[in-house]
Amino acid sequence: MKTRDYLGRIAEALETIARSMMSADEQAEAFTLGTANAYHWVGETGTLLPVPKVSRVPLGMLRGIDQVRDILLANTEQFARGHGANNALLWGARGMGKSSLVKAIHADIEAREGFQRLVLVEIAREDLETLPRLMRAIAGNPARFIVFCDDLSFDSGETSYKSLKTILDGGLEGRPDNVLFYATSNRRHLMPRDMIENERSTAINPSEAVEEKVSLSDRFGLWLGFHNSDQENYLAMVSGYADYYGLEIDAETLRARAIEWAATRGTRSGRVAIQLVRTLAGEEGKAV
Repeated sequence: MKTRDYLGRIAEALETIARSMMSADEQAEAFTLGTANAYHWVGETGTLLPVPKVSRVPLGMLRGIDQVRDILLANTEQFARGHGANNALLWGARGMGKSSLVKAIHADIEAREGFQRLVLVEIAREDLETLPRLMRAIAGNPARFIVFCDDLSFDSGETSYKSLKTILDGGLEGRPDNVLFYATSNRRHLMPRDMIENERSTAINPSEAVEEKVSLSDRFGLWLGFHNSDQENYLAMVSGYADYYGLEIDAETLRARAIEWAATRGTRSGRVAIQLVRTLAGEEGKAV
């Protein structure tokens, strides 16, 4: 092992020991935010890593999800003004812009005046058990936080959902006033149907076993459904992206390419649309 690597590991170990000996107040002080408005929470070390450049698209580019866009935007605006707002679960078809919408709304509000500082914090599903620690760390901060978990779901035997249930609603501490929790999932109840059926068949009291897990989704005040796109919406997405990036292609050719592209992938979605536009842009020698 190189001397530099060895010393680095010693430094990391000492930092971990020092953090474990901190009082709750001292730990909170360690989370003083910098200038970044997006962070990634590392549950293992209990740190917030700034994200200098968030991977996202402008809000106006997202097509075919107008209703859920308006609902989530209004909810987030209320929160950023210091008013009442709900936790949100964005569920449904893959590739329809669930996570893109969360990031785009954050950027849209961040660019406008009249709101309090709004910080986006991404937490991985594997780190949900450390969510109470994150909440305590950011509770006293003057900024307002959206804690965001992408692709949230639970499989048989997992218990980390209990930490989330306590934070969302019902725990002694509860959710801090300056924090909202947004999550995306392909599943409305955050777990596969066969897992729900298995709980019914093996539990002593089947209804109670199922209710304990299904009730997690009930803790979200907003359920926003994203459904598979029809051809009209899909073509509108392709056209909108092509216009945004200034592609030089006639409408009929674009339509034909879009239909062929979707057929080869067996689905129509915003993700499929933007993938096509990237290909077309590359053919024209443009960067997207």
